[in-house]
Parts: sequence; structure tokens; C-alpha cells
Amino acid sequence: MHPDAEEIVQRLGLFPHPEGGFYRETWRSSLTLGGLPHGTVRSASTAIYFLLPARVFSAFHRVDSDEVWHHYGGDPLDLHELDDAGRHSVVVLGRDLGRGERPQHVVPAGRWQAALPRGARYTLCGCTVAPGFDFRDFEMPSRDEMLRMFPQQAELVARMSRP
Repeated sequence: MHPDAEEIVQRLGLFPHPEGGFYRETWRSSLTLGGLPHGTVRSASTAIYFLLPARVFSAFHRVDSDEVWHHYGGDPLDLHELDDAGRHSVVVLGRDLGRGERPQHVVPAGRWQAALPRGARYTLCGCTVAPGFDFRDFEMPSRDEMLRMFPQQAELVARMSRP
């Protein structure tokens, strides 16, 4: 791991994330919401720091809430999305607006997503989820399961999923 990424992990107190990379929850709203399709009460919103070292990917997963990605620093990030029909799109998160990079992007609830930094250092992002994130609302299928769902995206799924 790049020394700058190691320092950020230490200074921000980040922990390994199941999808890849490192994270730490920084905020959980005290306001709660009921009557959601999630099945139980959730915080109105949550926020995390999320760091992906170079060549480390966030595996395909989905969350039952909308997720706003914010680019804070480091290398640009390819944020991949698959809809239920298997249509693929990529948004590049970063600070170079002239190159089409965007500092923020919303992944709608239930959309499959995966991410990979562009570059040799790291990408530091923030993710804000509303209604708030709960691991009960998180799904990360195996590579074989993803290939069964999206055979038309076999190459992408093989690169951005775990066995």
C-alpha cells in the first residue's frame, strides 16, 4: 500500500471493509425513520470515510438506500454501476472537471455498484447513505452468483467481484 494511504488509514482510524478497502463511520443521524421498505426503523442518514488503495477494488454490492459518493482526494475513481437488466455505466469521481470527472455521484437504492481507483496511490471518498446504512440492507454476492445474474457482463464481473 502507498505510504500516503497507510498514513490516512492510521490518522482517520479506518478499518477493513468487507467489499474491499478501508472505512469508518463518521456520522449517524439521531433522527430515525419508520415505515420504510427496509422492514425496521433506520437512521435518517449515515456517513463514512472510504479509502481504496491502488489496485484494490470495492466488489459489486448493493444497498437498499440511496448512496452519495463524494471524492475527497487522491486518484480519480471509476464507479461502476449495473442495473437489473445488466446495463453497465461508469462515472469517474475526481476533481478534474475538464476531463469529465465529478466530485459527487448518487447511486440509487438497489443498484449494483463497484469501484476501482485510477492511479498508483489511493482514492479517499466519503459515502452518505439515506435512509442510513445498516449491514442488514447490504448484499455482496459471490462471483459465481453475479455471473449467473449478469452473464452478459462476465468480464466486468470477473474483475470486480470476489469468489
